[in-house]
Amino acid sequence: MAGQPQIDSSVPHSARIWNYWLNGKENYPVDREVGDEFLRIFPAQADIARHSRAFLGRAVRYLAGEAGIRQFLDIGTGLPTVDNTHEVAQRAAPDARIVYVDNDPLVLTHARALLSSSPAGATSYIDADIRDPDVILAKAAETLDFGRPVALLLLGILGHLTDEEDPEGVLARLVAPLAPGSHVVINDGTDVFGTPGEDGVDDTARARAITRYVEAGGIAYNLRSPERITGFFTGMDLVEPGVVTVSRWRTEPSPFEEPPEVDAFCGVARIR
Repeated sequence: MAGQPQIDSSVPHSARIWNYWLNGKENYPVDREVGDEFLRIFPAQADIARHSRAFLGRAVRYLAGEAGIRQFLDIGTGLPTVDNTHEVAQRAAPDARIVYVDNDPLVLTHARALLSSSPAGATSYIDADIRDPDVILAKAAETLDFGRPVALLLLGILGHLTDEEDPEGVLARLVAPLAPGSHVVINDGTDVFGTPGEDGVDDTARARAITRYVEAGGIAYNLRSPERITGFFTGMDLVEPGVVTVSRWRTEPSPFEEPPEVDAFCGVARIR
């Protein structure tokens, strides 16, 4: 296909590594090798990936169901796996409209090939970077009606912005045109449960794993505190239970004990 990006299976790819952690099939031996090295240093990453994905499903079900949202803007899509945003939303509301955004041609190629809308709804894809919110909003407006509530999903993406790139400012620009009743969903990595390394340096296993991950070709990720993540929702009304670890946001009732806390915190908030 003309314009389709060439896939180099000899170089590890961040999206494919994450796909591997989620037991997906869109990955190569080099991705599994780097993913396994990350898990060797920081085994809890497997649980973080699994619980983060489960949070997406619960949040979208809440939004499409109880909150009555029919439009979704999912920035930082990642490679398709089971229960993608449009699939969860359109099971609850077949007329839901979803726009996926990613700046990785590989991700977009897979998305266009594997993700399709229900007949009553719509699914589209934008090649854009979160650092260009005006471009995202302009292109998303071709599918979404910003005069009506929209759910803005930022799952594991704000951590890719450095403090110098002003994640709060980028978020404010994305939220500015959203109608009252819109919702913002954020999930970001933390390091509150880590312990310093054996060499006494104040770096945790997760921080060391991320350093090795970047050296191997992964995309840099900036861990932030739960308090900083809570600050992203300033001026919005947080949905209960507020900002919590992803494993404990509105988990389904179970006869078993509460799931363990993991180093990724999340929240869902309503725009006034």
